[in-house]
Amino acid sequence: MASVYDFTVKTLQGKEVSLSSYKGKVLLIVNTASKCGFTPQYEGLEALYKKYKDQGLEILGFPSNQFAHQEPGNAGEISEFCKVNYGVTFQLFEKGDVRGENAQPLYKYLTSVQGFKGFDMKHPAAKILTDFIKENCPEYMEGDSIKWNFTKFLVDRKGNVVARFEPTTVPEDIASAIEKLL
Repeated sequence: MASVYDFTVKTLQGKEVSLSSYKGKVLLIVNTASKCGFTPQYEGLEALYKKYKDQGLEILGFPSNQFAHQEPGNAGEISEFCKVNYGVTFQLFEKGDVRGENAQPLYKYLTSVQGFKGFDMKHPAAKILTDFIKENCPEYMEGDSIKWNFTKFLVDRKGNVVARFEPTTVPEDIASAIEKLL
């Protein structure tokens, strides 16, 4: 696979979408969850989307229940939660795995291109998250796989994955990186 454009995914409503339909756009691809300490990042993601969508930004949310079962809902419940609580208008996709052998092919690709470089330890939750993972699921810390909800991948207008931001990087702190690509 040469770029994210080689993948087809399903929306939360079950419609198949080729990511090639986003050619020429800057993408922020995020694995999400409704019952996570990082869930308030939906607000920041929506703010980024509203601010930059007319300049070519698309945010693609991929709900996953892999991390402490923090996304238990079905498609309708996830959609309703995101709209009611955070006013989400960016595209959400079908819930699925983002790490491990059953990970969605897109996520296998993303993590192969942009590996794990550590959490931003200045974030107040970084030590708590690191300690929790090491104690409860130490295998998550191995390799370049997704470590937790709200890992974000920035993709340029040509489909190249140019950066990875861990859950400890809030959406507002990604704005300058997005602006450089717009």
